[in-house]
Amino acid sequence: METIEKIKQQLADNPIIIYMKGSPKLPSCGFSAQASQALIACGQPFAFVDILQNPDIRAELPKFANWPTFPQLWVEGELIGGCDIILEMFQRGELQPLINETAAKYNSESAE
Repeated sequence: METIEKIKQQLADNPIIIYMKGSPKLPSCGFSAQASQALIACGQPFAFVDILQNPDIRAELPKFANWPTFPQLWVEGELIGGCDIILEMFQRGELQPLINETAAKYNSESAE
């Protein structure tokens, strides 16, 4: 599968996904650590892709997203942004409702 197709599939399969360096439990950079901590604090499950383990995605996603840096948070196939945006949204109380509503929407769909 082409890298862009793989990315599109990941975005389609995971309503909340963060592309980051490392994993939420073992982040490999400070920005990824802060961004994933904000997501964890929202209390909903989310998917992640470790770009250090996926150099093809690391190379292609910035071009696909038109966003040069990692981490990248995507919700329902839309790029939300990187670490600064995620933390600003979290501090303003905007991230939690977005994550909770998205999780609730997909949890109810899978329960039907």
